[in-house]
Amino acid sequence: MTKNFLKNTYGLDSVEKTVDHYNQWSASYDTEIAENGYALPGRMAKAVASITQDKSVPMLDFGCGTGLSGVALKLMGFQIIDGMDVSADMLAQAQLKNAYRTLTHADATQPPPFHIGEYALITACGVIGSGAAPISVLDDLTTKLVSGNRLAFSFNDNTLADPQYAARVRHYQDTGFALIYEEYGEHLPGIDLKSTVYIIEKT
Repeated sequence: MTKNFLKNTYGLDSVEKTVDHYNQWSASYDTEIAENGYALPGRMAKAVASITQDKSVPMLDFGCGTGLSGVALKLMGFQIIDGMDVSADMLAQAQLKNAYRTLTHADATQPPPFHIGEYALITACGVIGSGAAPISVLDDLTTKLVSGNRLAFSFNDNTLADPQYAARVRHYQDTGFALIYEEYGEHLPGIDLKSTVYIIEKT
């Protein structure tokens, strides 16, 4: 019988447990998440496409997992997508999707390994929050942006139950970022979970 990883995802309380969880889940992730109607990659790809004129500019899919977000971005016309994740086993699955120019294994204990201003557009689809990366990772990503660069990310219902996450979005708006997109919608209908997609731009 296939193990149900999804039900255990939102109780993870350390970086080590999170990385181990996703490594173990990698082989069955796409199947289990599809069974629950995973809507976020398509929603985020459409959101990013709606505010992007030049889809040939290299972009980073941070926390790309098995590559579902990269596939969604490619379907929306983005041409050069680099993927990055802390789970080596998830990256092995992403490699099979043929959606990425490069795939990088990041160290979960270190800042994201790319240069400031290297990507005009970064996505973090379902990456930050309950059962995933801490909010400090989102802060790390914002420090990599220069004027005109954009970051798309999402917070699900479980994450937004903690007021620090919505407060952080307001903090960005007060410290040199413009909120250019915000939409609440389906995330995982199979477990009745929704999420908000945000896009911020460095001013």
